Amino acid sequence: IQKRWRGYYVRTYIHNYYALKKYLEAISVNNEIVRNELQEYTEMKENEEKRKDLEKKEKEKKYQARKMHYLLSTEQIAGIYNSPFRKYPDPMELLLRMSKPLSHRRQQMKSPFANELYDWPTCTRPLAFSTAQPLPPIGRQKPQGPFRDTAEVLRQRYKPLEPTLRVAASINSPLEKAREEMKREEWRNRIHDNEFLPFSSYHKNEKYEPSIHRSGKYGQETYGVKHFREVQPKKWVADK
Repeated sequence: IQKRWRGYYVRTYIHNYYALKKYLEAISVNNEIVRNELQEYTEMKENEEKRKDLEKKEKEKKYQARKMHYLLSTEQIAGIYNSPFRKYPDPMELLLRMSKPLSHRRQQMKSPFANELYDWPTCTRPLAFSTAQPLPPIGRQKPQGPFRDTAEVLRQRYKPLEPTLRVAASINSPLEKAREEMKREEWRNRIHDNEFLPFSSYHKNEKYEPSIHRSGKYGQETYGVKHFREVQPKKWVADK
């Protein structure tokens, strides 16, 4: 009885066959809808890429037609795209007729008076006065009237700044500045950081460290102590 009851209960309430079948049918329908939408999106993206490529190629073709507009055929001479052996002209010939030739770039012309001394009212040069006097331009006359010389006016206009003593002086007082300079000088001239204590009992426990030349494995050298120059008679070539 328990076995029959457990089987009935599981088939009815836990593992419902019809509910599972309905669920799987809904999933298959949903998958089909998603596939159709993805297919439409892919086709739309491909069409957009193709349209962009066509627009780019068309733009490039138009640019080439404007660039090669000189190859257009005239009434007297046929162009290279309008061969007399063809029934109809090449499509490039028709595009050349419809396109407009490219315009040349205009070169910036330099003013002949760009570097003259008399162009100071326009402020085309940096604020610096040249000490070398250039040659006066041909055909340029001094304006009539009580006017000063142009070079003198420019010298007054572009003269260097002359600050007052209050502006040129430092904010710090001279005493603090001298103290800082003394500290820097002391730090720069210091040989070692060990302070020297002038007491006789301070250095008693320190061990004497002999130099490398005075202490060695083979004994003390006598150079500079017993004699000035070392003499080795065994190595002499002659008796003298």
